[in-house]
Amino acid sequence: MKVIKSEKEYHAALSEAERLVALDPELATNEAERLELLTLLLEDFEKRNFPFNVPDPIDAIEFRMSEQGLRQKDLVPLIGSRSRVSEVLGRKRPLTVQMIRSLSIGLGIPLEALVAEPAIGHVVSGIAVSGEIDLKKFPVKEMEKLGWFESLKKGVRSNSEDMVRAFLAQLTGGSAAQAFYRRTFRGEEIDDKAYYSTLAWTARVLVRAKGANLPQTKFDPAKITPALLRELGQLSWFEKGPRLAVEFLAKYGIALIVEPRLPNTRLDGAAMLMENNVPVIGLTLRFNRVDYFWFTLIHELAHVWKHLNSIDEAFIDRLENIDSKLALEKEANRIARDALIPRAIWKRSEAFLAPTKQAIQELADQLHIHPAIVAGRLQFETGRYDNFRDILANGAVRKCFPELVFH
Repeated sequence: MKVIKSEKEYHAALSEAERLVALDPELATNEAERLELLTLLLEDFEKRNFPFNVPDPIDAIEFRMSEQGLRQKDLVPLIGSRSRVSEVLGRKRPLTVQMIRSLSIGLGIPLEALVAEPAIGHVVSGIAVSGEIDLKKFPVKEMEKLGWFESLKKGVRSNSEDMVRAFLAQLTGGSAAQAFYRRTFRGEEIDDKAYYSTLAWTARVLVRAKGANLPQTKFDPAKITPALLRELGQLSWFEKGPRLAVEFLAKYGIALIVEPRLPNTRLDGAAMLMENNVPVIGLTLRFNRVDYFWFTLIHELAHVWKHLNSIDEAFIDRLENIDSKLALEKEANRIARDALIPRAIWKRSEAFLAPTKQAIQELADQLHIHPAIVAGRLQFETGRYDNFRDILANGAVRKCFPELVFH
């Protein structure tokens, strides 16, 4: 195989990718490796031939970091101290002329991308960054209703602040959770009303992840591949697929925690790191639909694989923002879509060209995924959410987690 240079070669590669996907090759086989290489060649051609807007400077930096496998510490020679790198990426410190020059040369980012006006509102800074947590603002009544304080000693129930303090102390065995207090939420703009609920929910997910009996497997991002993502998506074929996903990810050192959201939030998923650098994916099941579950899960896994670099940050996502303009969110969306239904197959399928229940089922059978995923993609792309509603298997996901109480 070679670099694709013409539309004729591009369409030929699409056809070959479609043939290989239909074979459903096992991991580490020649066919699987050929399919992965074809995907990279197709993406390269699309990047060179399909125009796109100049990204926000911080998005451009993060995209290059993801592309080159860099972490925040790798930017210290280009920006300055670790704290300065964190402030720049957290949009709390503007880029200086010297930083722009260094980043342009060091990361190969065009100057015009770095001097553009940065977007605002993508990240919550404020309270958590300074460590000034106001314990009175936590939604204690809602947390108690969900049973989040049941494991705590009765002696701490003297007042709401003591309950919250003891709840947060579970993250660090009793010491001040400074890493948690510094955490910056990325991907979503969270208003003041939802901030403390989001903080509480992420703490709950981390507490449960800490108590989970994960296999002693160290997470290795190199083991996350497009083929593995497709294998994960094929668990949707099974009635208890969401439960199987928990076991599947645990084998790769990733904790998947399903935790109902608090009433005043609209969160669907999150990707975070524990202090021991174990990746944690949290899902709320706000929408009790099969297609929503699998898309959100693989979207968050894409963040773990490509974007999550520090315990000081967490990716927070809502499905309403599936068309986000942020580079990292767009990449996670693309990875999730292609893992479930590769674009080379989707655009040529009868389910897309002339959708019927039979065509939807046939494509689902071909890809070994739940037909609700095909129907959900059709609804999203056409904007007609009344079509094929009987295929969506509404209500099926929460049944896999009977121990949880959803409101």
